Amino acid sequence: MSEIFSKAAPVLQIIEEAGYEAYFVGGSIRDMLLGRTISDVDIATSATPAEIKEIFPKTVDVGIEHGTVMVLHHNEAYEITTFRSESGYSDYRRPDQVTYIRSLYKDLMRRDFTMNAMAMDKDRNLSDPFDGRKAIEERIIRTVGSPDERFKEDALRMMRAIRFVSQLTFSLDDAAFKSLERNGQLLQRIAVERVFAEFEKLLKGEGKKEALKMLLHSGLYAFLPGFENKQQGLSKLIALPIEKVTEPAGIWSLMLYSFGEQDTEAFLRRWKMPVKLIKEIKRIIVNLHTGVVPSSSNEKLFRSGLEEALITEKIISVLNDSDPGQAEERVRQAYKMLAIKAVSELAVTGNDLMKWSGRKPGPWIKEDLDRIIKAVLEHQVMNNKAAIKEWLVSWNQT
Repeated sequence: MSEIFSKAAPVLQIIEEAGYEAYFVGGSIRDMLLGRTISDVDIATSATPAEIKEIFPKTVDVGIEHGTVMVLHHNEAYEITTFRSESGYSDYRRPDQVTYIRSLYKDLMRRDFTMNAMAMDKDRNLSDPFDGRKAIEERIIRTVGSPDERFKEDALRMMRAIRFVSQLTFSLDDAAFKSLERNGQLLQRIAVERVFAEFEKLLKGEGKKEALKMLLHSGLYAFLPGFENKQQGLSKLIALPIEKVTEPAGIWSLMLYSFGEQDTEAFLRRWKMPVKLIKEIKRIIVNLHTGVVPSSSNEKLFRSGLEEALITEKIISVLNDSDPGQAEERVRQAYKMLAIKAVSELAVTGNDLMKWSGRKPGPWIKEDLDRIIKAVLEHQVMNNKAAIKEWLVSWNQT
């Protein structure tokens, strides 16, 4: 058994000794069967939150309104959730009513996919009432029960299904796919931030091309922010070797370039993504549209920075169907040869410029520093204070 399960097993034993059931549940069981890395475990129990708080001396009410209590045991934190049934999903995301129950089977029955509806006790005995293990062996994603019911309970599950196609390189069963076709419009009821989180994971997955095909063919893409009329652009993107681009900024940039999107910022803001990521994508898009690659000049490479330059030239190699490995080597070598790689490495500062000139602070400082940086990068002047001062005097006299 994975060390993480062994470490948490005493928590289950303590709950059992108090007269209740306790199991590992959900994604950790799935990932164990797949041989994937497990970062944490979820525990489900027949004990109510109040009973859990009586059993363990140190607890935190992290989600007690949904039956979850965090237990602190031997310097580790474990989220323990009471078996529950749910009813009423008026917002297509969260249950209107949660009822604590004592049945593991009924608790597993409310879960999304069969591969996530398994439980394991402390002795590694598996409870698998919906054939989740078989689904994993077949590498297929099936809902627990009716896909229409599962997706109407929580419309985000549609994005989760396609995200798992990408992350696990699984297929989606026909019933679930047809349900996506019928229920895609429900995705519009989900907060953009939640959709973005799932889409980001999808774009990082090994099987993102198949996942994007599923978005396209199911029609679900039309309910993503800004994707309404992007069928042709999405087809164009899928036709590219996108598996070679793994960085979020890179795949978003390649996507918008394929879409022919004119207003990059407006499109990205609809996704409510971090401003830093928006700015990075915008810079890459400008490079793609102008055809000016970062390695075309020392100054351009300096301004882009190594990571952004690598992403930009990787995208260009994908668009040109050339070897991204060669592009990466070219960029790394060019970057290695830069005289300076950050403004902080410049031998002079704005204070030096004011001292030499006797002028007051103003926009001229940045303008002069930019000129100096360019000159240093183009090897017109050595990066030392005396040489720069002499060059600056000479430059100002011309």
